[in-house]
Amino acid sequence: MEIWINPACSKCRSAIGLLDAEGAEYTVRRYLEDVPSEDEIREVLDRLGLEPWDITRTQEAAAKELGLKEWARDDSSRDRWVAALAAHPKLIQRPIITADDGSALVARTDDAVQDALSRK
Repeated sequence: MEIWINPACSKCRSAIGLLDAEGAEYTVRRYLEDVPSEDEIREVLDRLGLEPWDITRTQEAAAKELGLKEWARDDSSRDRWVAALAAHPKLIQRPIITADDGSALVARTDDAVQDALSRK
């Protein structure tokens, strides 16, 4: 599995701690440094079963500067949202775990991390 993290995020550090405690094998992706492409974001969204606005941190300064709260949330706007996430990766909700079974989840709680660990 892979986990997208921001090391400054307490939820990310908590998820890593839980993965380590369980002896899980995983790869860390510091997505602010190793920025996902638009295609990678689309793939993760498909695996999550979510839309880009569902994983966007709308309280971030960049979101406010872009006026994201006013952007349409429909199929015709999806590419615009994905492009914004690729251009401003700090807007991506974290941590995101891509599980070995092809699924993914936003692992902001211990239960979500445990869920990821149970997927094979």
